[in-house]
Amino acid sequence: METTRRQNKIAVVIPAHNEARRIAATVRACRALPGVDLLIVVDDGSADNTQDYARGAGAVVVRHAVNRGKASAMETGVKVAAMRDLENGKPRDILFLDADLADSAVEATALIEILQTGQVDCAIATLLPAKQPKNKTAVKLARKAIYRATGWKPQCPLSGQRLITRQALDQVMPFANGWGVEVGMTIDLLRAGFTVQEVPCDFSHRDLGTDVVGKLHGAEQYKDVLLAVASRKLARMKQLFTVKDGQKVSRQQMKNAIQTATSKQGPGIPYHLEF
Repeated sequence: METTRRQNKIAVVIPAHNEARRIAATVRACRALPGVDLLIVVDDGSADNTQDYARGAGAVVVRHAVNRGKASAMETGVKVAAMRDLENGKPRDILFLDADLADSAVEATALIEILQTGQVDCAIATLLPAKQPKNKTAVKLARKAIYRATGWKPQCPLSGQRLITRQALDQVMPFANGWGVEVGMTIDLLRAGFTVQEVPCDFSHRDLGTDVVGKLHGAEQYKDVLLAVASRKLARMKQLFTVKDGQKVSRQQMKNAIQTATSKQGPGIPYHLEF
């Protein structure tokens, strides 16, 4: 595993839907992040003036005419970032952030510092216990699914704040649909032989609450996570898996790798399946 410090530039990709109240503060905070030279906001069919506030704060704005979901917005942002990479230059790493972080987006500095060590391919933010999502059902489903598929026990399996290398990102696209994007990405990364690590970050989100809107969001999230998990269970039924260097490993080799890696995990420790 590479240990040389990374010097790649970073593109921030922010999927946004009706976030006019907080998007400008989020974009401005991102401008202070080290290594970031491109800020992309994908306005996913907002009914408000999210795009105007984002553009006014200094972001490159791309707009979907209709709401296509978080995963689609993230993919659009990645494609725009790729178009802006220098020809024959190093591709930018991609930092995915939620649109409602406001000033707390600067906490992503911790993710950047971890990825720059060269020891991980994806750094994922964990929240303080008091700020973790109230939708425990979807979280439990995602955590259990990731553990069964890879042996890893993440604290925040649905965290949308994650910084990933372009090499790793190219291996896990297209994403799982909608709100299943994070759990699908984590499973795909680990089963392809990439390394992930959770990093504590004091982000602040807009509270969805426990009213009807919050409950509907939770139900939608649970459905998308369930679909992402189900599709990956079908893939696991195949005899052979392809990992990042192109080699094929059997189901038994995968099981052995998971058993070995499970004994080595813990807070602040990169998690990696050795084949």
